[in-house]
Amino acid sequence: MTKPEEQLQAIAEMRDLMNKSSRFLSLSGLSGVFAGIYSLIGAGVAYWYINTHFGEYYDTRSIDQFIRFFFADAISVILLTLITAFYHTSRKAKKRNEEIWSSTSMRLSINFAIPLCTGGVLCLALVFHGFYILVAPMMLLFYGLALLNASKYTLHDLRFLGLTQIALGLINTFVLGYGLFFWTIGFGVVHIVYGLIMYYKYER
Repeated sequence: MTKPEEQLQAIAEMRDLMNKSSRFLSLSGLSGVFAGIYSLIGAGVAYWYINTHFGEYYDTRSIDQFIRFFFADAISVILLTLITAFYHTSRKAKKRNEEIWSSTSMRLSINFAIPLCTGGVLCLALVFHGFYILVAPMMLLFYGLALLNASKYTLHDLRFLGLTQIALGLINTFVLGYGLFFWTIGFGVVHIVYGLIMYYKYER
C-alpha cells in the first residue's frame, strides 16, 4: 500500500471513530417500515370504529367512547413500534459492533423524549378541555420536533423525516377535521417510505 493510500485509510478510520463517538448510527430502516405498517393498521381500526359506532348520532357519550378507544389503539401502535424498533436496532448495533446503550444513544433518547413528552402532555390537556380536533396535528408537530431534535445525534436523514411530519402537522392545523387522514399519511405512509429509503441506502 502506498503512502497516500495509507493516509486516506487513516483519515477514513478517524472519521469513522468520530462518527461513532458523536452519533448513534444503528437506527434501522426496517423499524420505520414496521412503524408505518402498525400505524396504517391502527388508523384502519380507528376508521372502522368511527364508521361503525358514530353512525347517525353524535353526542358527548360517543365522543368519550371514541377518545378512550383511540388512546388504546394509539398505545398499542406505540408499544409495537417500540418493541420492533428495539429489536431491529439491537441487531444492527451488534453487526456494527456498537453499544445499544451508550452516552450517544442516551443523548439521542433524551433529546427525542423531551419534545415528544411535551407534546403528549399538551395532547392530554387538549382532550381534557375538549379540543379533540387539534390532537392529531399536535401529535404530528411535536413528533416532528422530536425527530428534528434527535437528528443531531444520529443520521442526518432523520431531519427530513422530522421536517415532513412538522409540515403535515401545520397543514392539518389549517384543514381541521381531517386529522385521521393526516395521521395516516404522517405516521403510516411517510414512515414506510422513509424506512425503505434508509434500508436500501445504508443496510443493503
